[in-house]
Amino acid sequence: MTQVQTPIRIGIIPEDRQKIAAELSHLLADTYTLYLKSHNFHWNVTGPMFMSLHNLFEEQYTELAEAVDAIAERIRILGEKAPGTFREFLALTSLNTDDGTDLSSNQMVESLMQGHEQVVRTAKKVLSALEGANDEGTASLVGTRIETHEKAAWMLRSLLG
Repeated sequence: MTQVQTPIRIGIIPEDRQKIAAELSHLLADTYTLYLKSHNFHWNVTGPMFMSLHNLFEEQYTELAEAVDAIAERIRILGEKAPGTFREFLALTSLNTDDGTDLSSNQMVESLMQGHEQVVRTAKKVLSALEGANDEGTASLVGTRIETHEKAAWMLRSLLG
């Protein structure tokens, strides 16, 4: 038996909802990829800054885990399916996924800084998709993501001197 879907009446036309959800899917993939990278580095960082970086990376991956959920839920609010597999994220992400576990602590910091900056650029593409769509909910979410990633990139950049 086919289930009839109740129409979505939130003041955003279906074509705009689909376009926005597609851009949010890229943001979700970048955010999840950065989450994995941050968690990997949290586990594998070594050196004189171990404790500081271990704690910083944990703060960042914890925040990213919450962001992943918020972005995926926004995609669902718009009536689309959120990507959720490694294969989908790998196809959608614009982040470098080649970082291994043998990086120096400075290389880890640099990689995460670049990752946060890339997520800002991806988020700004979502903003472009919002033009004229009457989607304040996504605009609010994306604005918060941009601020958060800009601050994270600044903090990491400051560690590099």
